[in-house]
Amino acid sequence: MHGKSSPTAKKTAFVFAGGGSFGAIQVGMMQALAAHGVTADLVVGSSVGAMNGAYYAGAPTLEGVRKLAEIWRGLTRQDVFPVSLRSFASFLWRRDFLISHDGVRRLVEDHLPYKNLEEATVPVHIVTTDIVSGETVVLSDGSAAEAIVASTAIPGAFAPVVYKNRFLADGAISSNTPIRVAIQKGAERLIIMPTGFACAGQKPPVGAVATALHALTLLIARQMTVELQYLEPAIEYCVVPPLCPLVGSPYDFTRTDDHIARAIKSTEAWIAGGGLEKSGIPGEMQPHQH
Repeated sequence: MHGKSSPTAKKTAFVFAGGGSFGAIQVGMMQALAAHGVTADLVVGSSVGAMNGAYYAGAPTLEGVRKLAEIWRGLTRQDVFPVSLRSFASFLWRRDFLISHDGVRRLVEDHLPYKNLEEATVPVHIVTTDIVSGETVVLSDGSAAEAIVASTAIPGAFAPVVYKNRFLADGAISSNTPIRVAIQKGAERLIIMPTGFACAGQKPPVGAVATALHALTLLIARQMTVELQYLEPAIEYCVVPPLCPLVGSPYDFTRTDDHIARAIKSTEAWIAGGGLEKSGIPGEMQPHQH
């Protein structure tokens, strides 16, 4: 089922939501879709989904997704959230943010196969939030590293990114599952890849960044559910079901291998069961306790 396989094929967007280390789940989803021959005509991503979406847009093949899986398997928390005693001291005394952008920027510069968004193989749109006005700001050209750093800048943990005279931060605040953006960019069919949220924990996670990320994943799930309920009937969509039960925190990078393997398996089963032909919001995205 290729986005361009016939003259009547609808323009298909892959839509990637955020979710910290749970972004590994999207990599498993992408691998199953690519193995099944499903491709996108455009990509929209927010937060960690901006990183995954931008990489897919540069290498939209099964081989490309497998390389992305290898990058994810090598990631540690320090690569993405480099928190040290020194940065914490700086946070207390000098700065209004806790974590340096250097980790995310280095990841993008080391691994992304292009420098500017307009050079991607598939058009890619990165969703950020103007932290002053609260507006959604979509970046489709210019520095890929700056766009992704802005989209992943969780307020309070990372400083906003100054870009074209605006202060930009995590896309999650205004539009975590950037469904509207995909439609504005011409998509007629959406394949949405949420990361889900931890549903197997009995207690909230410990620590400021972990708690902020957990809250964001809950917000994302709720936002997505609401956005899909009000979608125009002409827009086709399907939501790849996230993992359930989902153990751990979006701040924990030790479960990547398990997340990818489980997501490949569950997405293959979903495709085999006709998931690509069905609309609807998976039960895993509705508020629940496992």
